Amino acid sequence: MDHAQVQPGSGAKKSYVVAGAILSCSYGTQPTRLKRPFSHGVYVKNKAQMNIGDYLPGTNIKSFGNCSSPLNPAVQASQIVDIYGVKKAPCIPVLTQPWLNGKSDVLIEGQPALTHNCTHQCLYAGNIRIEDDGQELDF
Repeated sequence: MDHAQVQPGSGAKKSYVVAGAILSCSYGTQPTRLKRPFSHGVYVKNKAQMNIGDYLPGTNIKSFGNCSSPLNPAVQASQIVDIYGVKKAPCIPVLTQPWLNGKSDVLIEGQPALTHNCTHQCLYAGNIRIEDDGQELDF
């Protein structure tokens, strides 16, 4: 009689993201923290839970240091060049829509919950990822 072997799942972990999560951008030189000026009223491990609407530049998502995207007009006009010859300019994220792939069956103040596998795209083609959900981090 054949016995099926049970294998561990390989699906991506979909943990909830809280204020203080660490974000990275594919064109940025440093990570940044996801901010929330006021709580939505829902908490995970005593930290404010985030939703897909928490994407506003300067409010929720600060600078990723310097930007190296060739699509960024500030980079195109910049005189700053790193040791590899790559032009850079101070990062000012340009985000025009909510995070993608929120958990639509869990609403936080009427919007899908933000999870570790959500992504975002800067207008200058930078891919923004959640590196750490923030649940275990000190803010």
